[in-house]
Amino acid sequence: MSVLSSVGPSLEAKTQPALAPAPVPALNSEVTLNSLSDDYSMHEAVLLTFCTPLPDQCLRLASLTEKQWKNLFNWLDISGLALYFLDRIQELELFDLLPPRVLARLQQNQRDNNVRTLGMAAESVAIQKDFQAACLSYATLKGFSLSPYSVPKPELRHQFDLDFLVAEKDVSEARRILERRGYRLYAISGRSWEFKINETPGVSITDLYKDLPGRSVELHVEATSPDRPSLLGRTGTRDFCDISMPVLSDIDLFSGQGLHAYKHLNGEFSRAAHLLEFRRHVLFRHDNDAFWRELQSTVDEDPRACLGLGVVTQLITSVMGEFAPETLASFTVRRLPSAAKLWIELYGHRAVLQNFPGSKLYLLLQGELESADVPGKRSLRQALFPSRLPPSLIQGSGSESVTVRLRRYRLQLHHIFSRLRFHIVEGLRYIAEFYRWRQHLNRLTR
Repeated sequence: MSVLSSVGPSLEAKTQPALAPAPVPALNSEVTLNSLSDDYSMHEAVLLTFCTPLPDQCLRLASLTEKQWKNLFNWLDISGLALYFLDRIQELELFDLLPPRVLARLQQNQRDNNVRTLGMAAESVAIQKDFQAACLSYATLKGFSLSPYSVPKPELRHQFDLDFLVAEKDVSEARRILERRGYRLYAISGRSWEFKINETPGVSITDLYKDLPGRSVELHVEATSPDRPSLLGRTGTRDFCDISMPVLSDIDLFSGQGLHAYKHLNGEFSRAAHLLEFRRHVLFRHDNDAFWRELQSTVDEDPRACLGLGVVTQLITSVMGEFAPETLASFTVRRLPSAAKLWIELYGHRAVLQNFPGSKLYLLLQGELESADVPGKRSLRQALFPSRLPPSLIQGSGSESVTVRLRRYRLQLHHIFSRLRFHIVEGLRYIAEFYRWRQHLNRLTR
């Protein structure tokens, strides 16, 4: 039973479609298991447990050492797959793959996250009641709105914040509501407003699943434009705990989820959980031809949307095997530029399976897509050689103690030096890989 059933109607679907049987792709000559690092092959073994039938590579997990499991845990936590993985192991009754201490650790994480999910659900409900009392035009984004299509049980998903799409005319009132609840505006980036409350410096990764007092809320402002149809003008509702929760339409939810995954692929590190959730959503809708036709009519005139959905779909296929219906592939994957397909072939596994903080190899893809009128978030120069220090991880307050201030300074200094090292190492790696990439492109165009 879903943990949320204790505070309201369960979001868990009564039935979920079986994962479509799909052959695991043979890795090409550029990316073989032998050429992947031990970490990558362990990560791949985890990801392939979500395939049906279960590939032989997954059995490698049974022979991992304690040190390898420790390294694997870091990736499971940061990638967002830890609880999904435990749920899959329980579903298949493959407990022999996991040492007792590993299983116990995952089960403790699940118990902690059950409580954490209840806390976040209660906070979401309280905020939404205030939004509804003020008659704001808003909708829940990501998070709880992904269940049941992508997330069979909300407590299996580790979400960091609560996201809401808010009409531009209502964003000031939404800000006042959050500030009355104790939140403070942390940062504004484009049309995203980030709020935080009860920040704690130096939280350990062992506390990742615990229901700590700190909360984060993001308001995404929908601009009013006569040339662009309003997402908030075609929302639906869903029963959530004891409220009726506004959510995006099915089409907007799906395309938004795919483009969110694509946005993270166009960055240094992408959580594998985003790809697994999107794959599950596709499988949920797999045989619904009317849905795919409506999606096509919605995104057909948007090259970025078609390209983003195509990149994400093809990338998942390259790692986990065929899963997408032909109708979806016809207007997404089939339209991908040959350079994008080559990037997925050469670097797709690394993009999905890499450790945090990731790499700069996404810039190779970004450079090619810019020629197809799909600009990146930052210029190549800014991405390779940032001219500004990273923003503060935690902002200070007038009431903080000296001890908290020193912890905050120490955390920020560590962050600055780790980012500096990342930019130097990965910048040099990008430069070295750039020449190899150009050679492959030249062979492709001959």
